[in-house]
Amino acid sequence: MHHFALWVAAGGIRGTMIGIKRLADELGLSIGTVSRALNNRPDVNDATRQRVKEAALRLGYVPNQSGRSLRAGQTGVVAFVMQTGHEITGHGDTFIMGVFSGIQTALAKHRLDLVALLCPSDEDAEDYLKRMVSRGFADGFILSSTQHVDRRIDFLAERGVPFVTLGRSSSDAGQPWIDTDFAGIAEVSIARLASKGHRRIAITVPNDETNLGFVFTEAARSALHAQGLALDPELIFGFVPNEASGYDIASRLLALPDRPTAIILLNPGLTIGLYRRLIEAGVEPGKDIAVIGRDSPQSPFLSPRLTYFREDLDSLGIALGQALLASMPRFAKSYPSGVVRQVWPSELIEGESDGLVIR
Repeated sequence: MHHFALWVAAGGIRGTMIGIKRLADELGLSIGTVSRALNNRPDVNDATRQRVKEAALRLGYVPNQSGRSLRAGQTGVVAFVMQTGHEITGHGDTFIMGVFSGIQTALAKHRLDLVALLCPSDEDAEDYLKRMVSRGFADGFILSSTQHVDRRIDFLAERGVPFVTLGRSSSDAGQPWIDTDFAGIAEVSIARLASKGHRRIAITVPNDETNLGFVFTEAARSALHAQGLALDPELIFGFVPNEASGYDIASRLLALPDRPTAIILLNPGLTIGLYRRLIEAGVEPGKDIAVIGRDSPQSPFLSPRLTYFREDLDSLGIALGQALLASMPRFAKSYPSGVVRQVWPSELIEGESDGLVIR
């Protein structure tokens, strides 16, 4: 079973834990003697070594692992940096948990542990990362929520810290990255909807500088142009990743004098809120408006069944972990592929929510 940890301040987990100084004081020995005994050094006699180890077990001695790691020049930890906050709910956790499992599968082969660093949404992401790097507890970093211009990338590259990004950015230091195929989602969705006669197609994009919004918008514009259509600025709906934002998008959509006949939801958290508001207004997804979304645990149980895109998150996580390992000097020989830069495919799962045909 694989494990990851959330990096949190904690104390008093084991009330009996003591350090080497306390152990030495209890035994009436020097710290150096105790340390050599615990490490089976030959210059400590057997009786003393046995006495020290018995006392360590009895008193709950725990070695200072961070000190050992610093002396060894490695920590055995990889940090996944993610944003958290009251607006980030539901699917974000599901997506990340799926990716975490795969990352840990890759890291476990090298006895590395995965730690999640939760950057508050109201804190500057670069300042947060600088603080984490200065503490020196991770051998490498995985950055998520990549921004269109992301100073974190330049910061890590300038300091020679191994890292990989989950998502692309216009900030490019030659780092490895893996990104969901948002351009492909736009192209497939719009071609599918246009083939059913839709001409007013709405899209949703993050309400911030997250790079996926830029990628998706440009791809949607190109895909619409290929169908002889234009991207109407009125039909670009910004969102935050939660159900309430989906409800709000539906309200804004319903208020338009010339409503779109189809909408593409880029974040799974939007779907439940959008469905609820549409149904409250007597507008049925799949019959009165076409809806294409993203995968979530709720997707198979929505009525009408959602047409959505999904990714193999476990395999994505494994690839992400291996991309990071390939950039770490200790493990690079095991991953000769070099710098990994990969667009991760999405699979369309057909449902009923985009069944509306415009004649």
